[in-house]
Amino acid sequence: MSKAHADWWKGSVIYQIYPRSYQDSNHDGIGDLNGITERLPHIADLGVDAIWLSPIFTSPMADMGYDVSDYTDIDPTFGTLDDFDAMVARAHELGLKVMVDQVLNHSSDQHPFFQESRQSCDNPKADWYVWADPQHDGSPPNNWQSIFGGCAWQWEPRRGQYYLHNFLKQQPDLNFHNPDVQEWLLGTMRFWLERGVDGFRLDTVNFYFHDALLRSDPSDFRKKSKPEWNPYNMQYHLFSKNQPENLAFLQKMRALLDEYDARTLVGEVGESHHPIEIMGEYTTDNRLHMAYSFEMLGFNFSAAHFRKQIEDFYTGAPNGWPCWAFSNHDVVRHVSRWMPHAVSQDAIAKQACALLLSQQGSICLYQGEELGQTESALEYAELTDPQGLTFWPEDKGRDGCRTPMVWSQDAENAGFSDVQPWLPVKAPQASRSADTQRGVAGSVLEFYRRMLRLRGEHTSLQTGDTVFDETAEPILSFVRGGEFRCVFNLSPAQQRVEHKGGTLVLGESASVDGDALNLGGNGFALFRV
Repeated sequence: MSKAHADWWKGSVIYQIYPRSYQDSNHDGIGDLNGITERLPHIADLGVDAIWLSPIFTSPMADMGYDVSDYTDIDPTFGTLDDFDAMVARAHELGLKVMVDQVLNHSSDQHPFFQESRQSCDNPKADWYVWADPQHDGSPPNNWQSIFGGCAWQWEPRRGQYYLHNFLKQQPDLNFHNPDVQEWLLGTMRFWLERGVDGFRLDTVNFYFHDALLRSDPSDFRKKSKPEWNPYNMQYHLFSKNQPENLAFLQKMRALLDEYDARTLVGEVGESHHPIEIMGEYTTDNRLHMAYSFEMLGFNFSAAHFRKQIEDFYTGAPNGWPCWAFSNHDVVRHVSRWMPHAVSQDAIAKQACALLLSQQGSICLYQGEELGQTESALEYAELTDPQGLTFWPEDKGRDGCRTPMVWSQDAENAGFSDVQPWLPVKAPQASRSADTQRGVAGSVLEFYRRMLRLRGEHTSLQTGDTVFDETAEPILSFVRGGEFRCVFNLSPAQQRVEHKGGTLVLGESASVDGDALNLGGNGFALFRV
């Protein structure tokens, strides 16, 4: 299914790897690059086009690699640059593109540039981070909140100023209003392009620029009956992110990638207000190739919801390009999220697979998704994630979706490591191991292979237009590229709908009875029309 042409990313399927949890090769309980290389055949056999690696750069790991202290080296936890080069070579040999996570909005507070910047107001890196004077009463310059809870400003006595951190205080925001910062960051991207990476996943791409006047964010305009579990969600982030200056920098990044053959940019839009509109804006006029939001990563599982995301995007940005996902390393796994709408774990896993892979746009799959993997139930003492440690029990954090990949049900730690892993492997997860599904008719893994093969063989399922049929809940029905009609029953109850004709190509709990289509709970059918 691998695409060799410059637009390989358009309609592609990208497999996200969380390196700490994929395969441990050096017996320390943490996944690494050599472990990924060992398991690449599993990914290639699925039929995807590319892999995306969550951060592997040098980091103190305050936020599991999303706090970078060296942008041009591999963290020893994961291996070396030679290990990285070997992994890229093997991936390319197997027909897989390689994308890496770029965390540009902020660095680690251990980065040498921040260590220099915090010393005084007149050193060479003084303006490389976002600094501001206190108000007259000593309080922070405005009301901006940190995603991880509390004020987004941290006092630095050596400068007599606050610095901005949209995330942890160990993750100070870089000052994108400084052209030198922009050029340096582009240089770090060039380093990896020269090493052969095929693209970048851009973390929090809409956070890069802040309002230069440091105006306070207003309260959220949406009515709330009680305080949010995270006060960050009680503001409308009008000034702390989504600034118009960001668009010019995205064009600079695109120009850099255009110097190389067949490279791509996909940006994560972290936003609860107007995310689909931002996705469209960011993927037009030679900016990002693709963008994704969290709109399909939530608990909403209705026909109206899925239809709205697709229609809103292509109506608002007919020349843009989305990248859709149902799970990633930041959210509860979708099989667990959507179980209230399911007849079984396997049924919802297969339906989600068919629904996602029949969408117009590019697709991200998260490791373990192809096994129908579920969220791990962890105790507080087992957590490592600062989000869970801060907001427990209202929010249990992201560790539950980051537990190790399960390869062999009967092996120690399900084949991930022969020593105690950094997060535990629980019995419900081990029961869905790859070895119990590989080659087994009807398994979730084999269904993923079938659906990926079907998508890979038909450009209409990759890039074809989407025309929705007028149906009532819980039925979602649409035609892709004039070639395939895809019909889904998004409920656990049996449904009977009009059969509009065509040859059944793939389905589950689906049967045609004259002019009627019977769909069991979580049933679906793809027809060639």
